[in-house]
Amino acid sequence: MTAHFRPGDYVIYRKQKCSVHPGRHAKDIYPAPYGDFYSYEVDKFWTVMAVLPNDQIVVCTRRGKQLTLGTGDPALRRAHWFERFLFRHRFPVLKPGDSTPAEHATAQSPAPDELA
Repeated sequence: MTAHFRPGDYVIYRKQKCSVHPGRHAKDIYPAPYGDFYSYEVDKFWTVMAVLPNDQIVVCTRRGKQLTLGTGDPALRRAHWFERFLFRHRFPVLKPGDSTPAEHATAQSPAPDELA
């Protein structure tokens, strides 16, 4: 069963990483069997920008990137009310002027002779 998302929803994505030195927000840290690396997970705090018709959503990261994710991804979940409160400074805030992918799709690209 997939969750129903709406634009403006806060979501948390649990991303798996691997490095020599896990950061302070790392969770579930496991050392490599014969090496200096660690495998761990980090929570990413994103905001839903748009819901696409093919069970995908477009999210905005804290640095302004737009990513498309499937709603059935097990690493993706909606933030609970207490997480929205505790981590409110870590979620990106969408402004009315922020563009959505639908706006990019309808924008006209210039003709080749206009580029010269």
